[in-house]
Amino acid sequence: MSTTERPRILVVGGGYVGLYAARRILKQMRYGEATVTVVDPRSYMTYQPFLPEAAAGSISPRHVVVPLRRVLPKAEVLTGRVTTIDQDRKVATIAPLVGEAYELPFDYLVIAMGAVSRTFPIPGLAENGIGMKGVEEAIGLRNHVLEQLDKADSTTDEEVRRKALTFVFVGGGFAGAETIGEVEDMARDAAKYYNNVKREDMRFLLVDVADKILPEVGPKLGAYGKEHLESRGVEVYLKTGMDSCVDGHVKLNNGLEVDSNTIVWTAGVKPNPALARFGLPLGPRGHVDTGTTLQVQGTDYIWAAGDNAQVPDLVGRKNGNENAWCPPNAQHALRQAKVLGDNVLSGMRGFPQKEYSHANKGAVAGLGLHKGVAMIVMGKMKIKLKGRLAWYMHRAYHGMAMPTFNRKIRVFADWTLAMFLKREVVSLGAMENPREEFYEAAKPAPAPPTAAEAGDKTKAKAS
Repeated sequence: MSTTERPRILVVGGGYVGLYAARRILKQMRYGEATVTVVDPRSYMTYQPFLPEAAAGSISPRHVVVPLRRVLPKAEVLTGRVTTIDQDRKVATIAPLVGEAYELPFDYLVIAMGAVSRTFPIPGLAENGIGMKGVEEAIGLRNHVLEQLDKADSTTDEEVRRKALTFVFVGGGFAGAETIGEVEDMARDAAKYYNNVKREDMRFLLVDVADKILPEVGPKLGAYGKEHLESRGVEVYLKTGMDSCVDGHVKLNNGLEVDSNTIVWTAGVKPNPALARFGLPLGPRGHVDTGTTLQVQGTDYIWAAGDNAQVPDLVGRKNGNENAWCPPNAQHALRQAKVLGDNVLSGMRGFPQKEYSHANKGAVAGLGLHKGVAMIVMGKMKIKLKGRLAWYMHRAYHGMAMPTFNRKIRVFADWTLAMFLKREVVSLGAMENPREEFYEAAKPAPAPPTAAEAGDKTKAKAS
């Protein structure tokens, strides 16, 4: 940690906004003007739009994360959590991964904690559900699905086989539709290498309480996405919720019941609940309430942006929607981070800050290899694409939006190699417990029975 007398800019969160805001500040800052400190429980930033492709093996998981210390060499990067913020003293309490918590003073504060999965008190969900917010979950889902195919191929128990080959996805937004599209694609490819498993043996279910999927791309493309998934054998249940999933027995509120080892939860996100402990003004859904300059309402030294912030959408309000807020997507997060970084320096230097304003450029979604939907906004014109061309737009947009030139090259290299090489369909499920085999080999052998114990066993056999 820094021991200088320079003012400290504390960035809470190393995700998309935290990474880009810190980079912007470091780039625009004069030498020695301030110390930039980034605190996050992970030492890397995850590009979440690529998690479905990482789960399907189209991109190496290492290439969808960006190491913070490598990208921010002039910043302090602390691996831990900010548990409390004392605004009167301008002190944050840091809980590191190991050791005692400590206090860290700051002069300027950036809140970029992002969002967490939005869950409900559904019986069995915590024990059986799989999320899709981090690269660890994407790797785990890939290994888990392939492991289910291994089980189904090897068992003679029809009930075990049916449960292994039933995959339930809850949530039909970007994360849910893209993940089920990619995973179904992978499972279809993998089935070619199994003697006793065919695609027809598998059952994929997509469940959502809304009346459509992919609402971000509009009703027509959303309807096309639903029809496309159904043409691939995916069962789509709309206006339907999950009542319980205890022991993998899934009960939907439309009366359908299935047994499944794989329950993927992608039913939306909510702001990080830790925000409630920071004493910041929050909106009705728990977001930090910011003004048009991304400065937190009622403060002159705190800024917030991204999924954990309630940012006014000036473009929407100019068009007549007085209550428009910026949607929580990568398109806004990237641009907000740059404006936020500039405004932090302007506020520190006593200069006027600029307002954040960005017109929606559209949305893209991939539904598996060579399949997708895209809505491109050009002024008042909306261009709607589907199929292979939309898939190209999806990859081009997110490939260019991936942070750092290093990671862009690695992602495009993965895609290029995939054009000539077959998809890897090996499960590395043992990674979740890597020491288990070594423990079995190294644990002490059981002590031989004593003479008395041996005698007792002999008597017992005789009787």
